Amino acid sequence: MNTLFIVLTLLIPIFLLLTKGRRSPKRVPPGSLGIPIVGHSLHLLRAMRANTAEKWLQQRIQKYGPISKLSLFGKPTVFIHGKYANKFVFTSDSSTLSNSQPQSVKELLGDRCLLELSGQDHKRVRDALGLFLKPESLKSYVGKMDEEVRMHIATHWEGKQEVKVLPLMKTLTFNIICALLFGIERGARREKLVDWFQEMIEGMWSIPINLPFTRYNRSLQASASIRNMMKHLIGEKRRELAKKGVNPHKDLISSMLSTRDENNREVIDENEIMDNVMLVMAAGHDTSSVLITFLVRILANDPSIYAAILKEQEQIAQSKQKGELLTWDDLAKMKYSWRAAQETLSMVSPIFGGFRKAVKDIEYDGYLIPKGWQIFWVTNMTHMDSSVFPESSKFDPARFNNQASIPPYCFIPFGGGPRICPGYEFARIETLITIHHLVTQFTWKLLADNFFKRDPMPVPTEGLPIQIMPKTNITS
Repeated sequence: MNTLFIVLTLLIPIFLLLTKGRRSPKRVPPGSLGIPIVGHSLHLLRAMRANTAEKWLQQRIQKYGPISKLSLFGKPTVFIHGKYANKFVFTSDSSTLSNSQPQSVKELLGDRCLLELSGQDHKRVRDALGLFLKPESLKSYVGKMDEEVRMHIATHWEGKQEVKVLPLMKTLTFNIICALLFGIERGARREKLVDWFQEMIEGMWSIPINLPFTRYNRSLQASASIRNMMKHLIGEKRRELAKKGVNPHKDLISSMLSTRDENNREVIDENEIMDNVMLVMAAGHDTSSVLITFLVRILANDPSIYAAILKEQEQIAQSKQKGELLTWDDLAKMKYSWRAAQETLSMVSPIFGGFRKAVKDIEYDGYLIPKGWQIFWVTNMTHMDSSVFPESSKFDPARFNNQASIPPYCFIPFGGGPRICPGYEFARIETLITIHHLVTQFTWKLLADNFFKRDPMPVPTEGLPIQIMPKTNITS
């Protein structure tokens, strides 16, 4: 009993110190901030891993209404949802909301990446990324991406009876990123990078307590290793660009190094290049691999969708000479395939949600969001809202036949407005080229159940193992 008394005597002042100042101002949204530091983080992460996070949030809505407070990843947070909430998040300027990610994301990716920048800094870096990622620039990379996909299929699919789709799609998208965005050739350096990257990505959404043997600690170490490699790579690119005749836009790093202002000064410094390389690596790797994986899952479950995509892709394949690479014009003909991909994104968004930070006290929906608090929004809250998308649980690519009919700020897998992801077109090209080769070369069936969890990206059971059967009438 004396030992318990001593422990409580020591802990109570610490608890009071941690909770000092946590009393909510008047008129803040209803809800509880929970216990210090941890708050509701473990509840959310546990629900995500059980694929019940949207249900968990719906229960909050039923209990507290459309806006409520909680604590996530060490910060007081306000959860908002719906199309007006999405518009508020994506259109508010930097005097109202700033980009702000959980501490774990900030530490791993860096505080100068696009997710953390606001105002003119955000525009400056976004414009520099956009020079490489805009459709006009990406047209010339379609053939190179097609080559990467063909090489991947020849290495990992041909001659196999069973494959696990998600790990292979992660391998594919990482190789595409290394080749097209960073100019890293196949070999030991790329293999080291992928190992470190997988270690880093596991701690993206975690409680930021840096203790040995924790997921967060391992991720920080992996991030430091990647940064060291990227620093050397940036130096190599800089030396290459000093030579005459080198293409300044042959990869993303070279393009950012070559971007100059009217006084011929670099627009982005080395730290910003490094942080945004880390961001592009994380965003481009996981989002595209998840989209392609779940589209493969849909095609296994719905023969009519598979048949419609196959018909479209076979027409394109039959118009090509054997071995001829796909072109930008070919991608423009893949309209139904992309609508099916959009519907996949609607039902299983790779990005669960995101955060902003209140720059000042904000009046929103009759409540006060205090300065410095996080604002948390969730992608699927409008995607699966039947008042926005009728029969939202039914897989129906036709709902994207007329893009103008979709209410603004309701379909947001890539964000919206001025905050839309600059890598949107890159992901579209990756997805369409990959699906073209898969459906024209293979049929498949699932070998595991349809369950998936979020960690924090959607992860299907056992990585989605499938049995594959090659086709014999391949024309491309």
